[in-house]
Amino acid sequence: MIRVKDLSFSYTRHPFLENINFTVEKGEIFGFLGPSGAGKSTLQKILTGLITNYKGNAIVNGVECKNHDSNYYENIGVDFEFPSLYDKLTARQNLAFFGSLYSKNLRDIDELLKAVGLFQDGDKKVSDYSKGMKSRLNFIKALLHNPDILFLDEPTSGLDPSNSRVMKDIILEEKRKGKTIILTTHNMVDATELCDRVAFIVDGKLKALDTPHNLIMSKGAAKIKYTYMDEREEIRECYLNQTSEDIKLMELIKNNKLLSIHSLEPTLSDIFVEITGKGLV
Repeated sequence: MIRVKDLSFSYTRHPFLENINFTVEKGEIFGFLGPSGAGKSTLQKILTGLITNYKGNAIVNGVECKNHDSNYYENIGVDFEFPSLYDKLTARQNLAFFGSLYSKNLRDIDELLKAVGLFQDGDKKVSDYSKGMKSRLNFIKALLHNPDILFLDEPTSGLDPSNSRVMKDIILEEKRKGKTIILTTHNMVDATELCDRVAFIVDGKLKALDTPHNLIMSKGAAKIKYTYMDEREEIRECYLNQTSEDIKLMELIKNNKLLSIHSLEPTLSDIFVEITGKGLV
């Protein structure tokens, strides 16, 4: 669905995005991960046709982004990090207006409002909405015309855990329907849970690209930690490839005396720092 080859772009004389290469398959959730200013949003603007003076190729659904026409937007949905809504209109009026810009059959507005918990507030002016409510409304605006490709920029930013869960469940449901989803974020927890593959972007360069699991396991879940009771709760560790040599562990397993056991895996955030040498702030 998306093919990017030798992509470069600069706002000034100095390079900003350099030699970016990747592909995204139909039905895949693909994550761009990196700190603020890394180039994630600029790359998204290129793929959504907002920046066209780039070098190289950026092909989305068979269309070179710099050569797109108005029909291009019939098949993509974009949820920017900062909502683009009309404050003086109600939620339903906003969705009806934006829906009128498309020639495709639209999804049911009330069903979309219900999905994100805004049905009861559908006739309230957006100026009276909280930040989180605007974020949820902006999200379903991107789904309104049932696009083949979704570009989501920090879709759970500023949401409480409950509403964040709702949004992530909807994203996963869209994937099950065969939608291709580009997720731009610095939230490594969301990326680990949602993305089939992730690309680490730092200083306008692609530093790594793989599945979250492969990136994490490439550094190895080298140890396991286990606990057991011996007058008081004890905690021990051993290397994963030496478990059979840990006499105490074997004894506890044989006698069903383990209280807990788990691998000491690094997080995706840990891997990002190790590969790129930078944090996510």
